[in-house]
This record gives sequence, C-alpha cells and structure tokens, in this order.
Amino acid sequence: MTVDLLLGLQWGDEGKGKIVDVLTSKYDIIARFQGGPNAGHTLEFDGIKHVLRTIPSGIFHKNSINIIGNGVVMDPVVFQKEIEGLEKFNINIKQRLLISRKAHLILPTHRLLDAASEASKGKAKIGSTLKGIGPTYMDKTGRNGIRVGDIELDDFEERYRALADKHEAMIDFYNVDLEYDLEELETEFFTAVKALKELTFIDSEEYLNKAMKEGKSILAEGAQGSLLDIDFGTYPFVTSSNTTAAGACTGLGIAPNKVKEVFGIFKAYATRVGSGPFPTELFDEVGATMARVGNEFGSVTGRARRCGWLDLVALKYAIQVSGVTQLYMMKGDVLSGFKNLKVCTAYEYKGEKISHLPYNIEPENVKPVYEEMNGWEADLTGMTTYDELPAELKAYIEFIEKELEVPIKVVSVGPDRKQTIMR
Repeated sequence: MTVDLLLGLQWGDEGKGKIVDVLTSKYDIIARFQGGPNAGHTLEFDGIKHVLRTIPSGIFHKNSINIIGNGVVMDPVVFQKEIEGLEKFNINIKQRLLISRKAHLILPTHRLLDAASEASKGKAKIGSTLKGIGPTYMDKTGRNGIRVGDIELDDFEERYRALADKHEAMIDFYNVDLEYDLEELETEFFTAVKALKELTFIDSEEYLNKAMKEGKSILAEGAQGSLLDIDFGTYPFVTSSNTTAAGACTGLGIAPNKVKEVFGIFKAYATRVGSGPFPTELFDEVGATMARVGNEFGSVTGRARRCGWLDLVALKYAIQVSGVTQLYMMKGDVLSGFKNLKVCTAYEYKGEKISHLPYNIEPENVKPVYEEMNGWEADLTGMTTYDELPAELKAYIEFIEKELEVPIKVVSVGPDRKQTIMR
C-alpha cells in the first residue's frame, strides 16, 4: 500500500499534469484532492496537447482509476465540455472516472457572484479567474453548499433554487453593472447535471481506505501551487483551498500517517498569474524572453504569466510546510541561452537579511538577495540522460539541492512526456 502526494511548490503552473501522466503507470488510483476548473493541467504526448480542468491527469492510462475527491469543486457545465473533449480518444469514462458525492458544485450564480465581487473591488481586485470557485468554497465553509450527492435527492431543484435566489440578492448588493441571462445559464446547467448523473458517484473516503487495505497504490494530485494556499500562501492573493500536503488528507479522507512520499514540482525559474507580490519578478527583456520561450500563458484562462528568477526562500518555505521528500525541476530547457542566471537565496527585510518567508513580502518590505551562476547555450529538448546535460545546468541543479536539502529526482527538458530525465 502506497499513498504519495504530488504538489506544486510555487504559484501554480509548474507542470503537475505532465508529471502525473509520467508517474501514472506506477499507481492504481490517481485522486485529485482540491481546487476547481481554473486549474489547467497540460499533458503532451503523441503530438497532441491535452488540457484537463477537473479530471485527474491519469485518465489517458487504461489501467488507472481516476477519482475526483471531496475537496474539489466542480462546475457541471465545464465538466461536460471536458468529457466531450475526451470522446474522440475512446476512453471508458464511466469505468475509469469516479466522483465523490461530497465534492461541491459550482452553480451559475457562483460565477456571477465571482464577477460581481471582483468588479466591485476596482484596483484592489485579487485577479480571480471568475470561474465561481471562491464563492463555492465560501458556501462550503458557510454550510450552504450543494454537493454532487445532492443531485441524487428528490429535492435537488428546490435546494438549487434556494441557494441561487440567495446569490441573486447578494449580486444586487454589489451594485455593479453585470448583464446576464440566468434562465439561459440554468438551462445549460441542468442539462450538464443530467449528463453528470450518468457517471459513477462514490463515497470516496470509504473507497480509498478500502483500496489501501487491499494494497492498492494511490497518487494524490494537487492543483494550483503551495504559495496560493488559503492559509500559507500570499494572502489574500491566493486560491480558496489548501494546496499544501494537508489538503490531500482533508480533500480525500486519507489519514496523514498513510502518506509516504511527497513529490514537489517547481520550475527552474518562477512565474505568477494575476495580482499579488512576486519578489523576483523581472520587468526587463530577460523576463519577456522567459515568457516567450516558456509559452507562459494560462492553459485555461490564456492569461499571461509574470516571470522572474527562481526564489529559494519561497521554495524552502513550501517544502517545509508540506514535508517534501523529492523535487522535480520543470522547464530547464527554457533557461537555455541566458548568459547568466540569478537565484534568490535570501531577502533584505526591513533592514536585515533573512532566509525565511516573512508575513508580508510586498515590494516595499522585501528585496531579493541573489547568487549569480553561469548559464548554458545547449538545446536540452533532445537530451535523454542526466550525463548529457551541460555542466552549468548540473551545477545549477546541485546548487539548488544543496540549498533546499532535498534531492532533485527529475529534470524536465520539454513538454512531451518523453522529455523527462530521471536521476
């Protein structure tokens, strides 16, 4: 019996989908434990690029069971489109995908609330993806939410109506100019709910614990990144769920003492989408080149990502909070061609040098302290072994390992599943 976790260690977009796809053959079950459909996990193989939003990234493997856990919030409309996108690949979705009855549903009015709330903030907006995720988690913690299991109840539509009416009153409260046709949105929603009912719902905590007793191996798949965690991220510019290791326990019903390995994924540099502090952000041609070469645009939203140097202070923090045991470095190929690289190893914070993440990392409080390293020119994308990598990249990897005190086990040199070097 094995339960391993896979987490992003930065502000999301680290390449978790690719690594889940690479690792899936080693596991019986892939289980997504938090987040909503703003998380686009990108996989690339056989010349085709796939973007998954709610479905776990093991869905393309015939021998794996994929579970959407109770900690996830799902939008039936988005989910139906995702299922339709997979139809051409002849995947037996009903057999291979199971959904927790305790997962919460995103209603059309959740999306409208999201838009109204963000519009009301003006310049203080937090950069929401407007997918209704925040308001859905608010209803969850406020004990008002509607869950997947409620679809099976006779009074589902009455429950829906009561919550939607409440939301409309809240939208009016924001007093913003928001045009919408709720009747049209609801028609789409209930059509998608009908399709959702055709799939297999489970009591996922019971299913997973039974699977563990039977000796099955489980990979828990996280969404977003550790620095977006609702408790430990750069609040309030965060997501609405626990993206750290603890979220896997509450999002799946797995006890902490069942977890073995914690795989932490990070880019060889850093990116961030939306608003919020970003100490190592670059505003020059170097940052623009990173964005262009790394194709740094959201796989779901299309939003441009801000780019900057690798921040080991933030990375060390994320490793500590989740107890990471192995590191996977992504997008090493993007840094090819830079003459010099910088790595942030400490902060200047209110007049002193510190090596931990403080309460407030806004630019007026924090200035990154850098170590400079030599870059490399070689194209990494065709390399298949660690020995082939340029000496400067090996020095970069070994420096990071020494600072973080956790081994880097995988180096990704391109988006395809084959462009993955195991150490």
